[in-house]
Amino acid sequence: MSRPTLLLADDHVIVADGLRSLLKDDFELVGTVADGVALIEAADRLRPDIIISDLAMPRMHALDVLRALEGRGLPSRVIILTMHADVSLAMEAFRLGVFGYVLKSAAGSELIRAIHEVLAGRPYLTPVIAKDVMTAVKTISPTHTARPTLRQRQVLRLIAEGKRMKEIAAMLGVSPRTVESHKYEMMNALGLRSTAELIQYALRNLDVATDRQLTNDESSSRPR
Repeated sequence: MSRPTLLLADDHVIVADGLRSLLKDDFELVGTVADGVALIEAADRLRPDIIISDLAMPRMHALDVLRALEGRGLPSRVIILTMHADVSLAMEAFRLGVFGYVLKSAAGSELIRAIHEVLAGRPYLTPVIAKDVMTAVKTISPTHTARPTLRQRQVLRLIAEGKRMKEIAAMLGVSPRTVESHKYEMMNALGLRSTAELIQYALRNLDVATDRQLTNDESSSRPR
C-alpha cells in the first residue's frame, strides 16, 4: 500500500531537516523547497497529497502561493506550519483554501495528527488559537466597512510606492514578518485577494501626503 506523499516548504534548513526526520517513517517525502516560487513549480510537477509550508517564504509569501495555485486542479491539500499564532492570518489562510494551520511551537505529534485529519478530509486548526478564530468569525459583520489603522496605512503607502518588505520594516522599525502580518490583515479585513488589489485600494482611498508625513515624523523621533 502506497504511503501519502508530502512536499515540504521551509527556508530554514534546520526546520526542514527536522520535519524530514519526523515524517519520513509514515509518509513519502517527494520534495523540499525553500521559497514560494519553487513551491509552485514543485506542486505542479509532483502533485503531492499534502503540502506543508511555512507562511513567510522568500520570493513569494505562502498566501500568495495559495492564490497562484487556486484553480489549477491540484490534488494537494495545504497545511500551514508557522510561528504566527495570528487569528487574522489563520482566517485568511483558510479563506484561501488551506486545510490545516499548525504552530511550530507545537509538538511533532500534533503535526502528524493534523496531517492524518487533513488526509481524511477534515480541516485542522491548532487549539492554541481555535477559540479566538471562532470568536472572530462570529463577530464579522458583512456590512462592516474596514478602515486600516495608522500603522497599516503607513505599511500600505510604502507597498504602493514599491518598497519591499525588508525596506518597509527598516523604515518603520519593525520586523519584516510584522509588515507581512499587517499586509495580510488588511487584505483579509478589506476582502482583497492580491497585492495589486491592495495597491489599487491605496491609490483610491489613502491620503498619501498625510501618511507620509506621519511616517517621517515617527522615523525622526526614534533614537539613532
